[in-house]
Amino acid sequence: MTTAPSAGRSPLENELEQALATGAKPPVGRYELDLATGTWEWSDEVYEMHGFEPGEVVPTTPLILSHKHPDDRERVDGVLRRAAETGEPFSSVHRIVDAKGRTRTLAVTGQGRRTFATGRVNELFGYFIDVTEAQRKAAAREATASIKASAEQWSGIEQAKGVLMVIYGIEEESAMNVLREASNRSNLAVRDLGYSLVHLFSGSDVTVVPTKEAIEEFLADPIPPGDL
Repeated sequence: MTTAPSAGRSPLENELEQALATGAKPPVGRYELDLATGTWEWSDEVYEMHGFEPGEVVPTTPLILSHKHPDDRERVDGVLRRAAETGEPFSSVHRIVDAKGRTRTLAVTGQGRRTFATGRVNELFGYFIDVTEAQRKAAAREATASIKASAEQWSGIEQAKGVLMVIYGIEEESAMNVLREASNRSNLAVRDLGYSLVHLFSGSDVTVVPTKEAIEEFLADPIPPGDL
């Protein structure tokens, strides 16, 4: 998925696009959701994740929800509704059943775009990342690229939760509990812990790959932000 930066996009959008479009074709796809019509724009990768040929169907919110795993559908609907109301950055890991009947696990990250005239959220945009077991390692690399690109705009806690969700394959609430428990053990504020965790994988000279082992080692003995 190689797309030239658009003058109509924000710097965050262009940075995310460029970060995720380099190298070999990753299991990552871009989406945009028009909240007024409920119509989605999918990159080719998102069609493929859902078991369709690019352009085979018109993606809509009812279609999206119909492919969510029954046990995850209500929660995903709630995540989208909250994002549409607040426009704040969000992330979720959930299962889908694609058009071929295969169960996949996807991570979705995104945020809202507001109209200038009213200030209301009119669109959501972001990325789907296929984190099914066969592609988990590649997805972790792309999650790292996304974190680097959005380091200034997205809070450290949200980024840290996203890392834990992708690497551990857990939900947002569970990721937050992991941070709280590590915060209590280390006597570091959750905000500082999140900042340090993200910094571990996002510095310009960092070579640490965000694996479960690397994260567990960090959480056992986290580094305060002032010592980075």
